[in-house]
Amino acid sequence: MSEYKKNSITLTGAVGLGTGVMISAGIFALLGQVAALSGAWFPLMFIAGGIATAFSAYSYIKMSNEYPSAGGIGMFLVKAYGETTVTAGAALLMALSMVINQSLVARTFGTYTLQLFGTDSGSWLVPALGVGLLTTAFLINIAGNSFIQTFTSIMSLLKIAGLAIFAIAGLWAAGFSFEAAEPGGNPPDLSPASYIAAIALTILAFKGFTTITNSGSEIKEPKKNVGRAIMISIAISLSVYVLLAWAVSGSLSITEIIEAKDYALAEAARPAFGNAGVWFTVIIAILATVSGIIASVFAVSRMLAMLTDMKLIPHRHFGMPGDIQKHTLVYTIVFAMALTILFDLSRIAAIGVILYLIMDMIIHWGVLKKLKGKVEANRSIVTGALIIDAIVLTAFVWVKLQQDWLIVAVAVGITVFTFVGEKLFLKSAE
Repeated sequence: MSEYKKNSITLTGAVGLGTGVMISAGIFALLGQVAALSGAWFPLMFIAGGIATAFSAYSYIKMSNEYPSAGGIGMFLVKAYGETTVTAGAALLMALSMVINQSLVARTFGTYTLQLFGTDSGSWLVPALGVGLLTTAFLINIAGNSFIQTFTSIMSLLKIAGLAIFAIAGLWAAGFSFEAAEPGGNPPDLSPASYIAAIALTILAFKGFTTITNSGSEIKEPKKNVGRAIMISIAISLSVYVLLAWAVSGSLSITEIIEAKDYALAEAARPAFGNAGVWFTVIIAILATVSGIIASVFAVSRMLAMLTDMKLIPHRHFGMPGDIQKHTLVYTIVFAMALTILFDLSRIAAIGVILYLIMDMIIHWGVLKKLKGKVEANRSIVTGALIIDAIVLTAFVWVKLQQDWLIVAVAVGITVFTFVGEKLFLKSAE
């Protein structure tokens, strides 16, 4: 596996990495879940999520401009909090949320692939195919930066073009109507908290922009191009998400979208375009999930390697050859495989949302309070990002406590275990 290589990733390559992660599980796995929480106007939730993400991205861009690093978020936390339990714990939460996203993408790959064969999405083949995708991502990541950025850029271009064709064709079939989706039979009874919780899921769909920050010093002219790559990636992803959401809204009722939750996009192609539309959608889904998993694994393994080098997280070789980066790649893939096997899409997404938003708030607090004299950031924007995160996280946890309290308990347990474990590890290393 390649070492860190300064100036090895172009602006185009960085945008490819960002959109590669975002336009994968984001629209394919989460669209149905967002509709279940927000009803007929679910396309607007993606716009709200994009705005919330733009506020959040501001802190990361300012930090990247000041501290461009291949460790990305891990380095940001070190600058804000020092080599402390907060830094190590928050960085691990970010890494875990990224690995959780990998399992989300892997299961999405399995779910959509099986639509070609009319197999139930609850089949054991879903996690089996997901594990196969993760294995492929491991092999490709060994190939190095140049191959990865070229591969993900090409795949991102193909899937964006494919999804744009699908969205335009779907809107054409619906008469370019941007009206609310039909409720269908027995639509969900929604509360204000449910709408806000839906925004939390759309934020998860955009969190792939952090992949760019985790490759900071490897990007050419990072102080100029990291921020550009982040905003371009968010803008492209938002455009694709909104067009697709309206296309699905014009094709299926809310009840139908919820029933086909894990493969709503493929189901939306069926009424207008028949089996050919389903095949086209599934092929695009496969391209999207493959590029998404590769880009995500690329970023998280490097962040874990940096934290290991800084002695902020424990590391064991277990007799494996190669350098630390290769070992962290193995750990990343193995953990993602375990999650892919053990949890369904809804639960994986819920855990990812909670861990990510906690980490995101720690980043904003660090910029606001710890680095106020070092990072030239607008305090109002950072405060706004912090408040948005707090409101969205509270609403999401409240809704999930009523729907599936166990998954909230798992997420809280992971968070507590991470910080307590890090405190004990750092104390033993003194």
